Amino acid sequence: MRIFTISATQVIESSDLDALAAAGLPQLSYLWIACTRPEFESLQPQVQSALQSLCGVQLVDLHISDLLNPQLPSRYDYTSQYDVLVFRRLAASHAESDTPQAGLPTRLLPARGGPPVLRRIDTSPVGFALFDQVLLSVHPADCAVRDAYADKLLHWTSAETRSGGTRLPGTPADLMLRIVNLIVDGYLGLRRQLTHQLDHWQTELINPKTRFNNWAALLEARLSLHHLDEICEDQRSAMQDWIEALKTWPEADTLNAQRDRDLLQVRSRDVLEHIERVVHHVQRLEQSAETAVQMHFSAQSHRTNEIMRTLTVLTAIFLPLNLIAGIFGMNFEFIPLLHRSNGFWLAMTLMVATAFGLVVFFWRKRYLERSAR
Repeated sequence: MRIFTISATQVIESSDLDALAAAGLPQLSYLWIACTRPEFESLQPQVQSALQSLCGVQLVDLHISDLLNPQLPSRYDYTSQYDVLVFRRLAASHAESDTPQAGLPTRLLPARGGPPVLRRIDTSPVGFALFDQVLLSVHPADCAVRDAYADKLLHWTSAETRSGGTRLPGTPADLMLRIVNLIVDGYLGLRRQLTHQLDHWQTELINPKTRFNNWAALLEARLSLHHLDEICEDQRSAMQDWIEALKTWPEADTLNAQRDRDLLQVRSRDVLEHIERVVHHVQRLEQSAETAVQMHFSAQSHRTNEIMRTLTVLTAIFLPLNLIAGIFGMNFEFIPLLHRSNGFWLAMTLMVATAFGLVVFFWRKRYLERSAR
């Protein structure tokens, strides 16, 4: 568990939650309690006691279940005292983050199937409980977003970052939106790898000189992209619900409070725009994969038609030759050219001339024309 006291000028990391709850928060400061899902499950009484001391309210049992559920889809809920946002991450990971349970898979692909980048995408949820002066976040065990943003907050106190004009999150809601934005941007960084690997499959599907036989992996990849699209849609619905709830908050009574409210709306719309970019990209990949499969079968059908056309033309060429051979093979006593010394060569000449004439005829009809590659 990592605990941060954040004010407008500094960030202080602490390790004793009970001491902070007993002392209370300094004026114009708020608390960020970031813990993993196993830590939250084991330290739940301590966290609930701290929330009671700092905020005068505890999490209800249903929301605790939501935060502990590693299979919960992205969703938004609220009470009169706090808000709960569950947001499924799309992160590159090489180890299982939580104990899997029944429900949605935390990984898009099994260990042996589809593009490697899809096998590395972990979709475990990150939960947020938003109070007036406290932000409680529950992360998967291997969540790099928490540590990355915590290091960023601690690094902000350096003179170099201050001179750059970076502003600390002014409210717990602002901090939550920044973390969510970082989660979404984590998938945006995987787009290029995912696009390259699916483009490689599409090239194999369209190439007429290769025989594609990895249909099971392709089907798993398409199903995974569909599942990824559903996850992104849930993310977008959760953020839209959050934006609608943000509009119902009481009016700000000061200019600074109004500025913070406007900043929250701007950040919320920015996160929503990033999610929509992810949705658009996933849908484009689905369409590209579907188009590649259709083009593959169209190319195979065209190739089959060309082969059948060639075989049909060859059959049509040899049919008259078979007819001539059949005529001279009849058991009649008197057949023209049968008893002549040059009859064989005359028949062969007739057969070659017939075949050559048919080849020229079919060539002019473009039945024997080779398609350009």
